[in-house]
Amino acid sequence: MPTEVRILLVILFLGFSSSSIAQPAGQNDLQLAQYYYSNGDFEKATIYYEKLYAKDPSKQIFLRYVDCLMQSKQYKTIEKIYKRQINSNRQDFDLQVSFGQFYEDIGEPVKSTSIYENLIKNLPPSPTKIIELYRSFLSRKKLDLAFDCLKKGKKITSSGFELQFSELHFLRGEKKEMIEVLVVFLGQNPEMLDNVQQLLASKLNLEDPSSADYLITKEILVSTAQKSNSPLIISELVTWMFIQSKNFSAAYNQTVSLEKRLGGDGYRIYDLAVICMENKAYEAARKCYSYILNQPNSEYIIEAQRGLLNARYLELTTNRNYNEQEISATILEYEQALSKYGKQVKTHSIIIELSHILAYYANKSSSAISLLKEALAISGLTDMQKAQLKMQLADIYVLSDDIWEASLLYMQIDKDFKFEAIGNEAKYKNARIFYYDGEFNYAQAQLDVLKESTSKLIANDAIQLSVTITDNFGLDSNFQAMFWFAKSELLIEQHKYNEAFQLMDSIRINFPYHSLADEMMMRKGNAMEMQGKWLDAIAYYEDVLKLHPKDILADDALFRIGDIKENILSEKEQALEIYKRLLMDYKSSLFGAEARKRVRAIRGDQFIDDDL
Repeated sequence: MPTEVRILLVILFLGFSSSSIAQPAGQNDLQLAQYYYSNGDFEKATIYYEKLYAKDPSKQIFLRYVDCLMQSKQYKTIEKIYKRQINSNRQDFDLQVSFGQFYEDIGEPVKSTSIYENLIKNLPPSPTKIIELYRSFLSRKKLDLAFDCLKKGKKITSSGFELQFSELHFLRGEKKEMIEVLVVFLGQNPEMLDNVQQLLASKLNLEDPSSADYLITKEILVSTAQKSNSPLIISELVTWMFIQSKNFSAAYNQTVSLEKRLGGDGYRIYDLAVICMENKAYEAARKCYSYILNQPNSEYIIEAQRGLLNARYLELTTNRNYNEQEISATILEYEQALSKYGKQVKTHSIIIELSHILAYYANKSSSAISLLKEALAISGLTDMQKAQLKMQLADIYVLSDDIWEASLLYMQIDKDFKFEAIGNEAKYKNARIFYYDGEFNYAQAQLDVLKESTSKLIANDAIQLSVTITDNFGLDSNFQAMFWFAKSELLIEQHKYNEAFQLMDSIRINFPYHSLADEMMMRKGNAMEMQGKWLDAIAYYEDVLKLHPKDILADDALFRIGDIKENILSEKEQALEIYKRLLMDYKSSLFGAEARKRVRAIRGDQFIDDDL
């Protein structure tokens, strides 16, 4: 049996359908050509590609045929078929550049140079064809030729090819020129702001204000924006640049200047305030909101008032660094805002935040409950807004130890929003009510439903509480320990920390070998966080890692340490190492995806899995 027939049968056996037997001979030639080529038998592959090329001179077959001929150094044949192929495809610039590359590869630079020069000399006045030739040069790293192509194209057309020039400047290491070209381009095409921002962000390090990239960008943009005839869009780009380095004070000054020039209604300042809030730059956000509040004709007045208070609220509740005077001053600001704008739909979020501060920070739960009940009677509230008020009210009932009143409200929300996140949250909180009361089997049944929740946060919370119940409850002798632990968790939620810790200590004394040991350390750490005692919280989490490194809560403890160091103590490098440790030591952790995001954010790169 001939070798070719045997090979073809092997190919058919390995994956081709039986119908392949009836295919034309040309298809069999292609299969054999590909087989020999992939196995490095270029001499035999050449035979079949020659036959195929005679019938089908497509570029794909041609290039594969040329590659085979190159392996056997049949340069004259290659030259001959290149000329034939080009004569049939005069508009294929990439083919001609490829021909020039062939001459370079065989050591005939004069011929290759002639081809490249003729291509540039005879460029048609078509931006599409010019960019096509530019791309062909670029793909072969012929940066000078690509540059000459663009210069010629700029002369013979009305196009400036700014985006291509900027790309080329970057590849040549000419960042200053790249930025200058993009600035000119943006001034002529202000609608391309997003595109220019994306280009700059992807090519330059603008997050570090001390980097060479940032300094040269700042010099060019600021000097351009200060010119009397400078397009306003450049000033917006300057603001964006300051935001990249988180220099919100400079961004604020730049935006205010732009607002005054344009006589705007404050929307640029408001947008900047939102960005500041997202970056937890609360002081800068307050400056933005205060500016808007001093513009009586702005349509963002109430939004700014809400934002100003929300900045105060988040700073208070996130850092938990406050005293009684600060709490009183904050409450007064909220009350003055409600007095000025009234209790209405637009002040709904202000009411919720004030009730939270009253209950959780000022020890005025009864005032908070009265405020929320009054708010529920506001005309025009959406069902969702009513549910949010009820949720806050129920939470405060739990704080006030009226857990069954809270349960009724949670059930209402669950019923009204069964398939939405707020409904799942209410179901979870209601399950915790039964958990606090020692009804562990009923709580477990509710948690089983929530494990499939579309809300990842709620699903994770449900899984954690479910695991706590499963791991620590079941034997009659363990009921008392589990009941005490659940009660201690309720006490922590009610800010009765000393009582909670005493109850946990009772478990440790009466059940010294109970599996709740790591859970209690974690809860004590959580309690310290609630009080703003960050170093004490870290100490408890480190105890979990030291004494229970293989238990299910170890990765939780490690993530909490990283989060505190990153977002509270501003110890970014230490946080980075902790997140990397979590990814390496606890590969199946639920916190893996979030830790990976934070690693990339802190390092400022795009690595995902390797080189952590």
